[in-house]
Amino acid sequence: MQNAYISRLVSALVALLGVSIVIFSIARIMPGDPARIALGPNATAAQVEAMREARHLNDPLPMQYIEYVKSVAQGDLGHSLYTNRPVTTDIAQFLPPTLELILISALLMVLLGLPLGVISARYQGKWPDNAGRILSLIAICTPAFVWGVVLQLSLGYIWPVFPLEGQIATSMRPAVVTGFMLIDTWIAGDPRAFLNALYHMVLPALALALSGIGQCARLTRSNMIETYQRPYTEMVRAYGVKPGRIAWRYAFRPAFIPTLTILGLEFAALLGNAFLVEKVFGWPGLSRYGVEVILRKDLDAIVGTVLIIAAAFLIMNILVDLLVTLVNPRIRLSPRRA
Repeated sequence: MQNAYISRLVSALVALLGVSIVIFSIARIMPGDPARIALGPNATAAQVEAMREARHLNDPLPMQYIEYVKSVAQGDLGHSLYTNRPVTTDIAQFLPPTLELILISALLMVLLGLPLGVISARYQGKWPDNAGRILSLIAICTPAFVWGVVLQLSLGYIWPVFPLEGQIATSMRPAVVTGFMLIDTWIAGDPRAFLNALYHMVLPALALALSGIGQCARLTRSNMIETYQRPYTEMVRAYGVKPGRIAWRYAFRPAFIPTLTILGLEFAALLGNAFLVEKVFGWPGLSRYGVEVILRKDLDAIVGTVLIIAAAFLIMNILVDLLVTLVNPRIRLSPRRA
């Protein structure tokens, strides 16, 4: 068992190395001169050339990558031409708001997606099931940034229930302690600021979570319907156990294991899906920062941002495997996984 997880960790590191090579190469061959973009149109040719030499941009691509790997091994992700700060400093500032947003989105996926799937399975073929399937399909087929625009127009502009953008009202912004706004407002002991931050988070978190809610509901429904057809479920029903108890106690747990895998992958994918959602809502997170550095061909910042997202995806894959073995110990003892 221990060897299996060591093997997964080694595979993840190899995958991360592959991602770094691909994104490093793509960032370098993108049209545009990063030194010229950073210095602006008024910079002289000599100034541009000096920056290119300082950033090793005139070296062959393999040599540039080797120098970059050496820096990363020392904990240095390079220097951002966009913010004129170390990329590690930028990530430390912009990652917490994004993590906070996707954690709330993941919570919405669980609290809304699982019950919707359970209800659809319990009332299979009836109107709750039909309504749930239609809503799930619409949620899955619509991109997150489209949901962002729809929610912004409907609940932020036509019916001004929630704020259109931002993380918190400027006058209520607390001192930065953790970078997580809900935690910082709680530490500051300001319930009004806490509620205001939560209020600002509703629309972007919902826009980001809707696709995952639909995916979670559909998968839970199909797995529970399969579980309902198994002999032990029929036996429990024959003993006169109430349908609600059958659904949650006997059918949901076996059906939850495949759903848990999808939830883990959806959680990791939220980092990537947040790019345009953060842009729409003016959310000061890592994904919005990633959009800005891509538009400015900020090489080190592009590679650093993508590496963080790839690392999160790989870590979530490993954690999902661990959680699945905790939910179902028989999987942990399976020779195929050992």
